[in-house]
Order: sequence, then structure tokens, then C-alpha cells
Amino acid sequence: MDRLMVGPSLSKEERTAANARLKIGFVALVAVSMGLMALQLDPSPAQLLGALLGGAVVGTVLLWFVLRTLRPMRP
Repeated sequence: MDRLMVGPSLSKEERTAANARLKIGFVALVAVSMGLMALQLDPSPAQLLGALLGGAVVGTVLLWFVLRTLRPMRP
């Protein structure tokens, strides 16, 4: 019986692109979440934009923290 070799299903380029999309999605999720929370307070457009931008900053910091924390666990 032939033995099948099992390797990575994604190429290095595809893996890099998928990681970039996940990072962008994570930051966007945090930013949109903060924007939705701000909508509960009936903000002005400038305040809503500030909440979205603040959420993007917080999401970026959280992403940096998570990636830094998980770095030692990489093979």
C-alpha cells in the first residue's frame, strides 16, 4: 500500500496572506465593537469617528500584545 505524505495545505505566500487578513480582521472587530458601543450613547459623527479610531488603536495594541505573548509558543 502506498503511503501518502501529508504536508502543509497552504504555501508560504498563502499563509502570509491569511495571517495578514486575520490581523486586519482582529483590529477591525475591536474597532467596530467600540463604534457600536458608542452608538448606544447617541454620539455626534465626530465622536463616532473618534470611537472607531480609538478602537483601531486599542485593537492594534491588543494584537501586538497577543502576538508578543504567543511568540515563545511558536515552533
